[in-house]
Amino acid sequence: MRTPDRPLKIAVMSFAHTHARGYIDLLKGTPSVSLLTSDPGEHSDTELRGRAFAEHLGVDYVDSYDELMAWQPDAVIVTSENARHRADVERAAAAGAHILCEKPLATSHEDGVAMLEAADAAGVILMVAFPVRFASTFSRLKAEYDAGQLGQVFSIRGSNNGKLPSERAWFTDPELSGGGALVDHVVHIADLLEALMGAAPVSVTAVTNQKLHADRARAETAGLVTISYDNGVIAAIDCSWSQPDTAPSWGGVSVTLAGTAGTVAVDFFGPRARGLDTATGLPIEAPYGPNFDEALLSSFIDAVCSGEQPQPDGGVGLRTLDIVLAAQESARTGRTIAVADVASSS
Repeated sequence: MRTPDRPLKIAVMSFAHTHARGYIDLLKGTPSVSLLTSDPGEHSDTELRGRAFAEHLGVDYVDSYDELMAWQPDAVIVTSENARHRADVERAAAAGAHILCEKPLATSHEDGVAMLEAADAAGVILMVAFPVRFASTFSRLKAEYDAGQLGQVFSIRGSNNGKLPSERAWFTDPELSGGGALVDHVVHIADLLEALMGAAPVSVTAVTNQKLHADRARAETAGLVTISYDNGVIAAIDCSWSQPDTAPSWGGVSVTLAGTAGTVAVDFFGPRARGLDTATGLPIEAPYGPNFDEALLSSFIDAVCSGEQPQPDGGVGLRTLDIVLAAQESARTGRTIAVADVASSS
């Protein structure tokens, strides 16, 4: 991470996303960063949000986004509900702040395009939070792929499974999230495949159901998405909230590539110390290894210091969003959907 000439002023907009806490924990321990947060609005009594959450985390807080922007931040991290990303990104861009936006970029193609246009017009960076591409295991996989060690890759299996994010109810409210497990999980794998292959998605076929957590979720909780790419590769993504509440970890992300010269499987969150809780007898897991969020934030801060656009940028965010939108249309209609049709129908 570069050290700026003065502390960078970084603002966090909203505590809605569960990743907000992780970003704040990392940033408040960074000497080169001055941090200010805001999470306005009415919040459920069952969720720790707003000023109370800021006090719990020990970070400075203001009650409105107007006050947050009046602070004149150098950069803003948008961790609001998915449907509110556009308004928050447009506000940050208008204030001249560089932006790191949680995934997915938006809930509609139209909103995603507007966000890219706002950042471009303001001359600010728009980066999308896809931390898994910063894993060292992905860098090695990319090197092997580029060197042709797998031969001609013809199929990829991806899995992003986790617990139902019940600590934030909006994740299962389609009006705020744009959908359920499909929206939450497909984009991570789609980003990895774009970064790996540089290929364009052509068509998407998807099926979903709501059998898991049917009493708690208002959106799909399990899905299988098949993507055809213009290089001939077919990718299948399992994108379910299938981890039980009692599981020792939140879940994981993995990919398996099959090629004419070999097959390789990568579990990005695999390294874990495992044991039993002496009080309950339940299994526990403690992950170890590099923190992907830390690498993501480091890349973003370096970009803010240099003014150079980092990856993954807003274009990646829009293309991965279009895969999700095509998958939603496929699940709804039972048809295979051309990704190009998503943009043309907006």
